[in-house]
Amino acid sequence: MRKEETESVVTNYNLMDDNTLDNTIRPESIDEYIGQTDVKENIRIFVEAAKMRNEPLDHVLLYGPPGLGKTTLAFIIAHELGTNIKTASGPSIEKSGDLAAILSSLEPGDVLFIDEIHRMPRYIEEILYPAMEDYSLDIIVGSEGNSRNIKIDLPPFTLVGATTRAGDISAPLRDRFGIVSKLQFYSVEELTDIVKRTSRVLEMPITEEAAKELAKRSRGTPRIANRLFKRVRDFAMVKKSNEITKEITEEALERLKVDKLGLDNTDRELLLSIINKFNGGPVGIEALSSTIGEEVTTIEDVYEPYLLQMGMLKRTSRGRVVTDKAYEVLGIEKRK
Repeated sequence: MRKEETESVVTNYNLMDDNTLDNTIRPESIDEYIGQTDVKENIRIFVEAAKMRNEPLDHVLLYGPPGLGKTTLAFIIAHELGTNIKTASGPSIEKSGDLAAILSSLEPGDVLFIDEIHRMPRYIEEILYPAMEDYSLDIIVGSEGNSRNIKIDLPPFTLVGATTRAGDISAPLRDRFGIVSKLQFYSVEELTDIVKRTSRVLEMPITEEAAKELAKRSRGTPRIANRLFKRVRDFAMVKKSNEITKEITEEALERLKVDKLGLDNTDRELLLSIINKFNGGPVGIEALSSTIGEEVTTIEDVYEPYLLQMGMLKRTSRGRVVTDKAYEVLGIEKRK
């Protein structure tokens, strides 16, 4: 594989730009990481034990809804191990040569982070098994009739996989991860601390009331909290305010159509479609996807987890059903 092809598949941490990593607000150490207390403390122990044994950390699988800090934890693991991290995404690994290029570029003790690992082709998974277990790579090179098997010894490394769909990962691959951790939605208090930390890093003061208001509307998700903070900061700067106040926060989020519970236009459209077009449900996910014009995977990965968490939506064997709480939040009287 040519060098430029390799670089399109795997990217060294030091070469990634700020837009990709969002280094300005991403915590670098486990002590700076807010929330996910159980996961964080377990990883702290596992990393310390691996260092005491002078062995690579067991492979780690992190799963949960988007934006909860899986990528950040991967970088923190590398930081705590005192080693380098290289990143790739499942969809970008299309050929055995892609995987070989990634693995052969690793140094002893390196962390390899594969995002969206559930989207990696099954035949690539099978090549990954011996790499994870025995630190060796068996690949077939050459065309049909003139092919040969090559075995490549690999340095000890730690694979960190991240996925929003743990159920889509094959059992053989999942079983090869020694550490499996699920990330949960964040509390308002945790998100408030994250917003205040972002405020300090970006040097834009925010009042306690404003930070809490923004946290309440962030759907339990740090990525959304940080994104909304940046937009609210824009409003504050244009208004020539030297800090973000609750009033500015409320005005900005109202303009962004983010309500008190963090619901946006798509959330409301999804719930209203089930109520108005399917009499509150049940409705199949494909029919719902066609109705609101969103991909099935987007509904399942981005919108549904929070609506389920808030108790506004239920999954049943027959389809999605809107709950009484959703009617109450939307101000709609439920039909008899």
